[in-house]
Amino acid sequence: MLGQGEEFNQSLEKAGRVADFLELAELMCRDALERNESCGGHFREEYQTPEGEALRNDAEYSDVAAWEFQGAGKAPALHKEPLQFEYVLPAQRSYK
Repeated sequence: MLGQGEEFNQSLEKAGRVADFLELAELMCRDALERNESCGGHFREEYQTPEGEALRNDAEYSDVAAWEFQGAGKAPALHKEPLQFEYVLPAQRSYK
């Protein structure tokens, strides 16, 4: 139902949600390409072990990252904060 006049337009609301999902997907791709490693869902073919497992780079990517919106048509700004591991150390996983 599209709505008329001052009525609520459900189709327009759904289109806005799709736009949000596409924006999030674009940001996830940008984040994956920013990393020179494979990590979690960011598996990159050029960063894998000889066995085909994800090859992590903990020396350069042990941080938490957040992207800041800079305005329409502008690239987001990346902010990083180092992580401190006190009890559990990062380790390479194997799914074999």
